[in-house]
Amino acid sequence: MKWWKIWFSVVIIALSGAVCQGERANRCTASRAKTCTECIRVDKDCSYCADEDTDVIRCDLQSNLQSTCKRIIQMKSSMTIRKMTRINTSSKRTQISPQEVSMTLRAGEEKMLNIEVFQPLEAPVDLYFLMDFSNSMEDDLDNLKKLGLKLADVVRNMSSDYTIGFGKFVDKVTVPQTDMRPSRLKQPWPNSDAPFSFKNVIPLTPNATHFTQKLEKERISGNVDAPEGGFDAILQVAVCQNNIGWRSQSTHLLVFSTESAFHYEADGSNVLSGILTRNDENCHLDWTGSYTQDVLQDYPSIPTLIRLLGQHSIIPIFAVTNYSYSYYEKLSKYFPVADIGRLQQDSSNIIELLRRSFENIRSKMEIRAENIPKTMRAKVSSLSASRSQSESSTFTVTPGVVNKFRLNIKALDNVGDAHLCDSPKGDQRGKVIVKPSTFTDALTVDASLLCDQCDCDQFPEVNSPKCHLHGNFTCGHCLCGPNWRGQTCNCHMGTEGDVKACINPADSSSKICSDRGECQCGKCQCLPSENHLEIFDGDFCEFSSLLCPRFAGFRCNARGKCFKEQCVCENGWTGPSCDCPISNATCIDTNGGLCNGKGICICGRCECEDKDTDPTCGSVTYLQLLGLCEDTRTCVQCQAWNTGEKKGKNCKKCTNVFEFVEELKSENLVTESCQFRDEADDCTYYYTVEKHPSANISHVQALKKKDCPPGSFLWLIPLIIFLMLLLGLLLMLCWKYCACCRACCARLPCCAMLPCGARGTMVGFKEDHYMLRQSKLTSDSLDTPMVRTNKPDGTDIVRWQVVDNVHKGATAQTQPTNPKDTVLYNLSLRAARVFNDELRKPDSREFDQLRLDVDENLNEVYKRVTGAQAVRKTKFRLQPNAGKRQDLTIIDTQLPAPRSAQSEIVKLTEHQVTMGAFNDLKVIPGYYTVASDRDALGLVEFQDGVESVDVRVPLFVKDEDDDEKRLRVEALDVPLGKAEIGKRFVDITIIKEAAKSIVTFLQPSYTYQRQDKVAKIPLLREIIEDGRTQVSYRTRDLTAKDGKDYISTENEVTFLPGETHKEIPVKLLEQTEIDSLLGNEQIKQFLMELYKPRNGAKLGKFPRTTVTIADENAKQMLNLNQSMLPIDSPPLSVKAHPIDSKRIRVNWSPPLGEPSGYKLKYWPEDDEFASKVIDTKSTTVELTNLHPGCDYAMDVLAYNHLGSGPRSGIARCRTPDDLTQATIPLKQGTISIESPPTNVKAQPIDSKRIRMNWVPPQGRPTGYKVTYWIEGDENSSQVLNTTVPSADLPNLYPYCDYEMDVFAYNALGAGPRSEIVRCRTPEDLPNEPGRLAFNVISPTVTQLSWAEPSETNGEITEYEVSYAVVTDENKPIGPKKTVKINKPKKRMVMIENLKEEQPYRYTVRAKNGAGWGPIREATMNLSTQPKRPMSIPIIPDIPIIDAEAHDEYENFLMYSSDVMRSPRPSVSDDTDMQLNGKWEMNSLFPGSATSSINRSMTTSHSQQYGMMGTSSMTSETHTTMMSGYGSAIHGKKAGNYTITQQMIGGRRRTESEDVNAALDNLEMVLHESRSPGIPDTPTRLVFSALGATSLKVSWQKPLCEREVLGYRVTYQPLLGDEMQTIDISDPNENSLIINDLLPNYSYMFKVKAMSEQGWGPEREGVITIESKVDPLSPLSPVPGSPFTLSTPSAPGPLVFTAINSELLKLSWEKPRKPNGDIMGYLVTCEPLDGHDEVKTYQVEGDDAEMTLMVPHLSENIPYKFKVQAKTTQGYGPEREGIITIESQDGGRSQHTNLSEYSKQMVMRHEGYSLPGAMSTETSLMHSTIDPFFSDGMTVTTQRMESGTTVTQQITRTMMTGGTITKQTERQLYEA
Repeated sequence: MKWWKIWFSVVIIALSGAVCQGERANRCTASRAKTCTECIRVDKDCSYCADEDTDVIRCDLQSNLQSTCKRIIQMKSSMTIRKMTRINTSSKRTQISPQEVSMTLRAGEEKMLNIEVFQPLEAPVDLYFLMDFSNSMEDDLDNLKKLGLKLADVVRNMSSDYTIGFGKFVDKVTVPQTDMRPSRLKQPWPNSDAPFSFKNVIPLTPNATHFTQKLEKERISGNVDAPEGGFDAILQVAVCQNNIGWRSQSTHLLVFSTESAFHYEADGSNVLSGILTRNDENCHLDWTGSYTQDVLQDYPSIPTLIRLLGQHSIIPIFAVTNYSYSYYEKLSKYFPVADIGRLQQDSSNIIELLRRSFENIRSKMEIRAENIPKTMRAKVSSLSASRSQSESSTFTVTPGVVNKFRLNIKALDNVGDAHLCDSPKGDQRGKVIVKPSTFTDALTVDASLLCDQCDCDQFPEVNSPKCHLHGNFTCGHCLCGPNWRGQTCNCHMGTEGDVKACINPADSSSKICSDRGECQCGKCQCLPSENHLEIFDGDFCEFSSLLCPRFAGFRCNARGKCFKEQCVCENGWTGPSCDCPISNATCIDTNGGLCNGKGICICGRCECEDKDTDPTCGSVTYLQLLGLCEDTRTCVQCQAWNTGEKKGKNCKKCTNVFEFVEELKSENLVTESCQFRDEADDCTYYYTVEKHPSANISHVQALKKKDCPPGSFLWLIPLIIFLMLLLGLLLMLCWKYCACCRACCARLPCCAMLPCGARGTMVGFKEDHYMLRQSKLTSDSLDTPMVRTNKPDGTDIVRWQVVDNVHKGATAQTQPTNPKDTVLYNLSLRAARVFNDELRKPDSREFDQLRLDVDENLNEVYKRVTGAQAVRKTKFRLQPNAGKRQDLTIIDTQLPAPRSAQSEIVKLTEHQVTMGAFNDLKVIPGYYTVASDRDALGLVEFQDGVESVDVRVPLFVKDEDDDEKRLRVEALDVPLGKAEIGKRFVDITIIKEAAKSIVTFLQPSYTYQRQDKVAKIPLLREIIEDGRTQVSYRTRDLTAKDGKDYISTENEVTFLPGETHKEIPVKLLEQTEIDSLLGNEQIKQFLMELYKPRNGAKLGKFPRTTVTIADENAKQMLNLNQSMLPIDSPPLSVKAHPIDSKRIRVNWSPPLGEPSGYKLKYWPEDDEFASKVIDTKSTTVELTNLHPGCDYAMDVLAYNHLGSGPRSGIARCRTPDDLTQATIPLKQGTISIESPPTNVKAQPIDSKRIRMNWVPPQGRPTGYKVTYWIEGDENSSQVLNTTVPSADLPNLYPYCDYEMDVFAYNALGAGPRSEIVRCRTPEDLPNEPGRLAFNVISPTVTQLSWAEPSETNGEITEYEVSYAVVTDENKPIGPKKTVKINKPKKRMVMIENLKEEQPYRYTVRAKNGAGWGPIREATMNLSTQPKRPMSIPIIPDIPIIDAEAHDEYENFLMYSSDVMRSPRPSVSDDTDMQLNGKWEMNSLFPGSATSSINRSMTTSHSQQYGMMGTSSMTSETHTTMMSGYGSAIHGKKAGNYTITQQMIGGRRRTESEDVNAALDNLEMVLHESRSPGIPDTPTRLVFSALGATSLKVSWQKPLCEREVLGYRVTYQPLLGDEMQTIDISDPNENSLIINDLLPNYSYMFKVKAMSEQGWGPEREGVITIESKVDPLSPLSPVPGSPFTLSTPSAPGPLVFTAINSELLKLSWEKPRKPNGDIMGYLVTCEPLDGHDEVKTYQVEGDDAEMTLMVPHLSENIPYKFKVQAKTTQGYGPEREGIITIESQDGGRSQHTNLSEYSKQMVMRHEGYSLPGAMSTETSLMHSTIDPFFSDGMTVTTQRMESGTTVTQQITRTMMTGGTITKQTERQLYEA
């Protein structure tokens, strides 16, 4: 390096340091700190002057204060090494030095600490083998037993000091993970152990023989589902340090072996096992080593395992089979140091796998800082040969060598907008732990912030005389009180004082405070500027913040603040405009040096000695070697044969080493092999180039002999000589007339050959014009070549621009646009990294890492742009023709931002590209593209020697384009380089061809069964002009996954002439084992889409379709109309144009997604309350009936059935002042419309559409406007525009009353509206019922309940309950029982006599007028569930179903509340059929002396059946029930009921008929308090906001047999306040406007109706009007601010679980739509007997599912529970539930209803007479002490006689001590 450059570098660095110090000084003074504490918190270099009566700036650098201040206050940070033990390399243990350090830091300060880490060549090793013991691993266990000693040998080879241990795991011992049948719990498989979760079999031991012997005794176990519970085992191995035997100074290795996937957190909380408690991360091993909390705690999460294994220095090694390898491969990447190996199916390669894994682990080490406070940042970097792997904290180290690292801990300047010292105390201090991954030792750094107050600030002199009693004296100066100023607080605000002191002596104008402030007490108080960006400053307000230096258009380069028209730079930046980084990080080369020692770092960039280098002055890299032949060509010509461009003196400039050889080296031994043709003799010469990337000299070997053409053309030589002489003569003549040649021939190419006309390097486009056909386009851009001629040396960067629709002239570019519209800006950058194939795969890890890095850095840069959103859809590609950089990665992404921000985005992008970095993302200067929706700007780079590069021009292809449109691309200038612009323009014309055919799918969705194997998707072609057409297709994953559910495909379809139909085959795969075992019911769907239509083809109505793969267990869950593409962006390019004085046309471009319609909202710009909404399916809408000369605003959103997308930016347009300004000429004879349309009719088409038609009025209408709304809520109206006298109203609610009217209009205006017509939409199928809930009474009795469907879509008329026995694989076996309940309010049944230890599948579905809806199903095995002795008396009398009865069994149904309290099944006989039976039952219930209960029932039933044509059978039944109640019944009235049933037709009643008949009888028995004339609940309570404090409430008239007389509306705030009541006497008035509500307050509204019989039930609703309020007056909304409605929802269904007779567990789900953030819940418990007081519980938390343990409850007392969510807006609506905990002894207390029984005897006799001389008799005797809970015996005898045989069967049932023994002819079993 030359000496002058070295001195120049020293001077630059010195100047930079001086500037830096100056800037830092200004940082202290610019803070304007008023107190000592504020000053020292500004910066670590700031000091404070506490002298009295001084005029110096008190907060300044210490160096500036030393000469002027005597008492200087400064706080210094510190760093102390508390413990430092040097590393002993002879020790065989891992070490780190130092061990303990403490430090204090001031805000923004960074401290560095060098640490040493030593990993010995041989360290102690602890290896614990954790193995899956499910049945599928049996052969693996056998092989492991054989390899036991070899396994110990492998560990011994790792280290002579070793221990080895063994553990086994299966899964949680509960359903569905484990088969809970008793036989399977003892032995799930032959020769196996009982199921378990985890067991520590062999703690770590150095005895290999002991290890092998214990391993030989182990047997396999088993479970049900495929994923295993290995995470439970890993956590216990990590936290149970003493049980496992981990040593403190050893390397801990955990080998995890399995062939299945894993369960993780939340898998335990499924419906069947119901484990909700989160894992507490503690050790739970008993004395046998078994895990004891497997059924009480959930699985741990993946982050928990990563944290705990790292905390205990355990390195996992995953030894898994090919089946689960993909799962664990992804899992292993989350661990800092881990390894994974692929096991063979029998684990025979485990030894080799462990050996390889240990070698991999020893070469890696992770060092990271943990427990870092929020106010600090810490980073570990390497100082030795150990290199970091990418940007992570994992390093490659060499064992046996001391490796050096550096720890940087930096205190932040701010946390958010708050200063560091204002953060919580807990965040200001922390113990940072730095520990290598394989170590047990660690470095502890006690780091804290220096946030102490100055001593003088802590003890101020209050109201000091030194301050004229108007302020406090502290730290040498006065802090004045309000309205007082001056150094001694002697100036009262408002006192002008000495005006002369406020005049700037340097200003000749003598203006007071420079006309920018007011003079107060002789001091200038600067006023705010009219420009909100401008701030006045200085003693005389003479400085303006707008005059600070700028860089690239940004004030202070957006890296500093303006102070007195000078930039005060942020930390790390310097320079007059803060454009130079202080750090030299951008100049560091790949070897860690500075500019490779060949340049100096100035302003963050290397100034290199040699131009032909990379940005860090590096030598020619392999990227530049790509053009090596071209670069050396001219030098080889001149050195070998003295020919070419550099012959003569220029050849001396060639630096390569040259030599002739007889034979060239082979291509694999050299860098490049080259060959060129020598223009001098037309011969081809050959040479090789050898060049090392670290060297700068090329070694060239040239072949002596050239390849020359034959010599038969020697006669041309004299001719060529003659022509050359002639050309030389012409050149001499031209030389004399040089000026003339320049003037006349400058534009002729041949003149460039003349010395006088020669030009320099030229750049320009290669072609003048491109003609493209839109149907042939395969991309939305065109690579347009740009060429460089005449000495393509050096680097030239060309700025280019493309403009769309230039054929329209200037009007196309000056069309009015809304600057607030959101535009998607397409950005392209060239990253400083080589492209590889992994970046083409969006699902690859490398793609994902780079995408996250790009998004993070670009978002950090573009957040400066006002209104900019996060970048999206980032992808990567290559730019083929890019010169020497064509192997680098091109980044393409999208930036949503306002249209007005385009220039700012371009400037910011060019600035960052010039700097070579976007934050931490390195990019190559000289290339970028920023494209909006109508123009684009960018740079393209010519490297040295490159003659041609491509410009990727966006084509802006849109549907609304003209049939022929033209784009113009222009080369604007050359900001870097010497080239001149030559061919400046190129035009691109795109022609739309008329479609020859239209290709589309037949419908938007299809469904195929998985067993079909192949989905054949039909494709339709509509022929317009016959011929051959093509279209491409491809599949995309939705919920179905490629390779798992189907095989993806991408191909093309060719339609030959005349063909109209094709089928696209897609192969469907069988359901996976995991999905089959778990009964996965997720709907599997994928997308098939068409693209690239060619040869005149055009895509039709359905260019894409959703394919659903149906499974048997998911058939009822399909919703074919469901689309999987939500709308996540607003409509684009919203434009509005006036048509005339009353009409505006609005159009826009559709957003991404699949919109089914649009809603356009428009309003007068000054009155948004008067807004209207238009619903349309088109992208163009015409607004009519507007006011002339009025400004209108409008926006639009798109929607589909998944919801609405975001609204677009607001567009604005003004209507002309009168009709003549912009009116389209009227047709002759046009007259105004004076009458409305007549004969308006409305009829429903289906449940969501209504068709209207009418007779047009007179006056030649050009269109009609249909307005429709929900009856009673006219504010929800929507408008439909049509040009014909009919309209279809779409997207309506099923089973809803609508009102509508219509008016006509033409060019003269609108006519009057028609009369209002009404129509109700038909019913639609209901949704599935709510979640099924089971109240398990016993292993054979359950109470099943369900919730009403979320959308009834009509009136529910009945429910259907089905249940059947299923296998472990959830396949039905045996008949399915079905019961239909036509009382929709009774959503509960009790099912008895279920088979023990058998799982049942239960299904429930609802029916309305449209039919049956989908089913809700659940599978339950009652024997695996705990008994819950409770009842839910919300519906106190429910059907009880006998599971053993057949479809024709009559007496299977009971409704007695007695039976509800029975904890065991009632006993029934085995009779399948009763014919002509008669039975009697006499019961005696002797009670106490004061009460008795007597009941008798006689049943007679008569029926007649026809049998076999001639025979008949009769049966008669008559039932009489008498009940008497004493005082113990709490005053219930006695009742006598006689029920007579007559059945004819030879058919017995089914179960469903019995259920419904019993429900009818139940209604009669209950004697409901509501009379038939009382109104029902009002329906469809609708809220409409009229303002921030005004609300309209509307409802629909309820059903009532009598006339409704009026309504009552009550409302009050949920937080509590006076209830307001409003009575409405007009029954036709079903809406109400309420004013003076409080903004952001939640109100509870209740509406009920009244008739002559009284008030009906209430309809409730909670609503909140959200709006912006004045901060000083929270109850007053800001005028003109927007407002919205918010409706909170109640918590989820209440689930009760009785723990014991006094303790209840209450669970509920989080509200689906909480109004604000949930702060907790309020739970109230009210006993309904009125004896105890109401209890209230406050529950904190916002988990998805909450629980509360409620103690001290009483048996047999019903309790009402209410749960409300507390949010930031108040309490939401309540969720109620009533529960009773029943006693196990039947409630033997003096208050129970029927517990006074002491003895019961039942005798029953049945007789049947059958035709054909056959008769049967049945006798039954039942004797018990207590009819429900005591012991007893039942004896049943049946005798059947016929003409030839007699059969008798005796059944005895004994019940003793709760055990039932039932003996039949077929089986004997115990329950």
